[in-house]
Amino acid sequence: MEATSRLAVPEDLAGLRERLKDRLDEKKPRLVVCGDTGCTVRDSRELAAAIEKILSEQGLSDRVELKVTGCLGFCEKGPLMLVFPGAILYQKVQPSDAGEIVEKTVLKNELVERLLYTDPESGLPVACAYDIPFYKLQNRALLETCWYINPLDIYDYIARGGYAALAKVLGGMTPEAVIAEMKEARLRGRGGAGFATGLKWEFCRSSPGEEKYILCNADEGDPGAFMDRSLLEGNPHAVLEGMIIAAYAVGAKEGVIYIRIEYPTAVLKLEEAVRQARELGLLGKDIFGSGFDFDVIISKGAGAFVCGEETALIRGAEGKVGEPRQKPPFPADVGFRGKPTVINNVETFVNVPLVINQGAALYHSTGTESSGGTKIFCLVGKVKNTGLVEVPFGTTLRQIIFGIGGGIKDGKKFKAVQTGGPSGGCLPEAMLDLKVDFSDLAQAGSIMGSGGMIVMDEDTCVVDVARYFLQFLKSESCGKCFSCRVGIDRLLEILDRIIAGNGSVEDLALLEELAVTVKDTTMCGLGQTSANPVLSTLRYFRDEYLAHVRDKRCPAGVCRSLFRYRIDEDLCAGCGACAEQCPAGAIKETDEGCYRIDHGLCTVCGACAETCALDAITKD
Repeated sequence: MEATSRLAVPEDLAGLRERLKDRLDEKKPRLVVCGDTGCTVRDSRELAAAIEKILSEQGLSDRVELKVTGCLGFCEKGPLMLVFPGAILYQKVQPSDAGEIVEKTVLKNELVERLLYTDPESGLPVACAYDIPFYKLQNRALLETCWYINPLDIYDYIARGGYAALAKVLGGMTPEAVIAEMKEARLRGRGGAGFATGLKWEFCRSSPGEEKYILCNADEGDPGAFMDRSLLEGNPHAVLEGMIIAAYAVGAKEGVIYIRIEYPTAVLKLEEAVRQARELGLLGKDIFGSGFDFDVIISKGAGAFVCGEETALIRGAEGKVGEPRQKPPFPADVGFRGKPTVINNVETFVNVPLVINQGAALYHSTGTESSGGTKIFCLVGKVKNTGLVEVPFGTTLRQIIFGIGGGIKDGKKFKAVQTGGPSGGCLPEAMLDLKVDFSDLAQAGSIMGSGGMIVMDEDTCVVDVARYFLQFLKSESCGKCFSCRVGIDRLLEILDRIIAGNGSVEDLALLEELAVTVKDTTMCGLGQTSANPVLSTLRYFRDEYLAHVRDKRCPAGVCRSLFRYRIDEDLCAGCGACAEQCPAGAIKETDEGCYRIDHGLCTVCGACAETCALDAITKD
């Protein structure tokens, strides 16, 4: 990190950026290695170390820049590496590939074709990341910064415009003007409910009292979701800049980032970002000579899903058990330490500098009339291209899943997509042209949530999916509300009965009635949305429920009590591999030399089907 004095006035930032302009040299060779958690566990750190060693040995360290960044997005293909100029994307790169990349691409300007993405339609390799559909069809207004900056280096962020929005705000904008800009931009909270950010800030500013707080929700708890973690690991200074601007707008002097301790890399990078910002005078007293004081502390939580609810989050940040309380009063009036508090999540704060830098009109030109800007989704499940996806509000589910995501894996058929995490709803194929927006998803029986998007194929049982998410919500419920504590338990009992083959048609009416009751009578967002998996699957997949209760059959072949394995004797080669693998001894040889399953002994474990090379074992 380059030594510099404290930035006393906005002009000092402009001068520093001028001194850092060589970092923007697009002609200088640059090797970018993904340092996000997903690629790190696949040895991307070892890859970076191998490249660094080779560059040093060959005397190239001064000519070629090596940068370990945050998430590069295309998680399905990790470990990922970008080579500039040209934005050449190499996928599934191993430390053993380092020498070849330096020798061919850096020194000879040649491609290592075996590491390139292959277009599934043409079968041809694609070198430039911007030509790959996964990236080409996105609008990466927030995520692309992670391609260019070292998250542990504040100067990288500053060189690319970091803290310019803060300088603009403190250099001449009133708090009221900042709030008006957020309102005009139609920036809505990205944490779930989509409440208007500017309106929330306005409420807090108008609340009486001088002691106010900014609280960043970094307690991302949805299974399979990692949008906020990746932003924190890839661009922590953008979060800080957004929080400082928010604090100026509402009149707060202290901020808290509440993050789960399960994110050690994000915590480390946040702590370093806070230290660097303080060192340059971007946090602390008299920021940019404006007379405005603001600092940030990091509060580490144990990781409870219910702390995604703002009043539970407040208690967690205060060191108490995360448990929601009745509203009103709302946090804008009575929040952290009983004082007026603004709570926004990580992605919302990262959008704030973008709004200020672009201006509200340009920012709102992307998105829908009610929701400006883009939304980051974590696209996972039975889709070919998993990873972080950033698209404008109003993009359809079809464009995300089949355009960016590349469609369903292994030639299977699309069945459903669940948006909004465990509390979201499952939407069928008929809803694929639904535009992704808060109101549209709510009308369809789902939610935006923080941005989880789980794709399911024909082999998924939606009844089992509803049960899975209810099990998660049961374990994460604080238990304060009787209707949530007991209601979710009763919903699970009914689903268990249906899946075990003991359900009745009458159970479906009871299931629906109870789900609506839980939704209407619980206090917080967790309980109110816990019925979504049940209600949405009943709404769109009732035939599948009827098959379970009326025909005693699971169409997807998932619920073990509702199917059995059968050996097709015409296909059976008589090798006996299935019998050898059967732990229950349920497979016997017949007089004809093939094999048959004794269903009285079979435990439906599936070992036989996994073993059979001829696919002679099927589900009945």
